[in-house]
Amino acid sequence: MPMERAEALVLRCTDWSETSRIATLWTRERGKVRALAKGGRRLRSSFENALDLLTHCGIVLLHKPTGGLDLVTEARVLGVFPRLRADLLAYYGGCYVAELLADGTEELDPHPALFDAAIATLRGLGDGWPVGQRLARFEMTWLRELGVQPVLEGCAGCGDEIDLGDLAFSCAAGGLVCPSCRPAVRERRPLTEAAWQALCAAGEDGPVWGEAVRREVRAVLEQYVCYHLGRRPRSLAFLQRPGQGGEGPTS
Repeated sequence: MPMERAEALVLRCTDWSETSRIATLWTRERGKVRALAKGGRRLRSSFENALDLLTHCGIVLLHKPTGGLDLVTEARVLGVFPRLRADLLAYYGGCYVAELLADGTEELDPHPALFDAAIATLRGLGDGWPVGQRLARFEMTWLRELGVQPVLEGCAGCGDEIDLGDLAFSCAAGGLVCPSCRPAVRERRPLTEAAWQALCAAGEDGPVWGEAVRREVRAVLEQYVCYHLGRRPRSLAFLQRPGQGGEGPTS
């Protein structure tokens, strides 16, 4: 069985036996993998804390070509994100990133840009920027890597230019829709020019969005992510609790 080293982010762990656990990992080299860590539940395991949720680690994988679970034979911590332990909203944001990677990607389908975006997002959460704006940047990368990035520079239906004074967004259409294409799309929502500009710049560094723009962008992106994931991420409920992100879309 071939052995290989990989850089990984721990997305999920479940107990397998009294001493072992199964880890869902997002690796830079191989994408999502599920692997058995024998002895991973022991108090004095050789893995120590490397397989804790949202830990950036270096691993050694023993790949099983027959289709069974891979084996994690080594794991060491490369980095942790201390702000996630001190800021509950940032922690929930990290759980949301992990959920999109765990449930919104295919196994053994590597996307190095998505791995880098996840690590950068986890490092940035809790640094004083609104959590929702940090997550928007990751969501846009996730959508782009999955091949469903929303069309924002023209009509997703016919390709015509869009009147900035009359914007509408449709998840089913895949982005903006012009007045001529709207009758064919049941699901659509109006979009302000300010929110459109923020969406266009969501993957870049820029100024902090105002609260009204942030709420509108969050509503659009969360609806679009849910549409392509096929369900509502469980972690969004925690991000939107009163006192954790305010009423409504993520702050």
